[in-house]
Amino acid sequence: MRLVVGSAASPFTSLAEILDEEDAMMDESTTLANRVAWETASQKHVREYDDLFAQAATGDSLIEVERALLRDVLARTPEVIHLQSGNGLDDPALVNAGAISVVGVDYSEVAVNAAQRRADELGVACRYIVATVPQVPLPDSSADLVYTGKGALIWMSDLDAWAREVVRLLRPTGHLFIYEAHPAVPLWTWDEDYPRIRTDRSYFATSHVNDTFPGNGAVEWQWNLGQIITAVVSAGMEILHVGEYAEPFWRMGGVTAAAWDGRLPNSFSLLARR
Repeated sequence: MRLVVGSAASPFTSLAEILDEEDAMMDESTTLANRVAWETASQKHVREYDDLFAQAATGDSLIEVERALLRDVLARTPEVIHLQSGNGLDDPALVNAGAISVVGVDYSEVAVNAAQRRADELGVACRYIVATVPQVPLPDSSADLVYTGKGALIWMSDLDAWAREVVRLLRPTGHLFIYEAHPAVPLWTWDEDYPRIRTDRSYFATSHVNDTFPGNGAVEWQWNLGQIITAVVSAGMEILHVGEYAEPFWRMGGVTAAAWDGRLPNSFSLLARR
């Protein structure tokens, strides 16, 4: 007798289904562990509240690349959703640059509370909710612009689900904007004399363990540039711009790395339209 595993008439679960369930459980477990690590790291937003408040009050945390690419979008006074809003410093800047309002979404309750307190004290039209992307508790077609990046995509275990959620949240002709660490960044060492590639990392790996602040010990998912672009296009968006830059979006204080000297990609931007 021949046993057909996974057929329509079979009561048995196929190996592929078992592996999919195991992957889902592992992703959920990793997300939970990452959330705990990020809650710990977000205490920095509380400890340094006064400094961060002063930065937010300037309303100029968006870098020139962001301002240039978003100028036309922000000129239309959009309603913005900031996925994985973190410390929330960019949200008052988005309002200052033209957004009518910003809703920040982050899974760190510590970060959300600090950002909301700051926004309230500044009197800016920013509100925050605690949620794990891509399960965002906001209605369909809630925003004209979804803004994200600066350490966001590395926490997404399912990039296609993330891109579909962006489309769900956007109104027709709404825009997605990403300014993010370049996918090659996990490869670079922080040697001062010469830029080198870490021997324990691969550009095509699925993930790696972050061994530096702020995600020390957390698992970061790796998505190469092709995967990011494909996810956005497959979700139904039109790519308007992709740019790569030598300057990192964040430099650890007191560290000077040769990988940041202008020869290697350290950040990228992407602008797309629904």
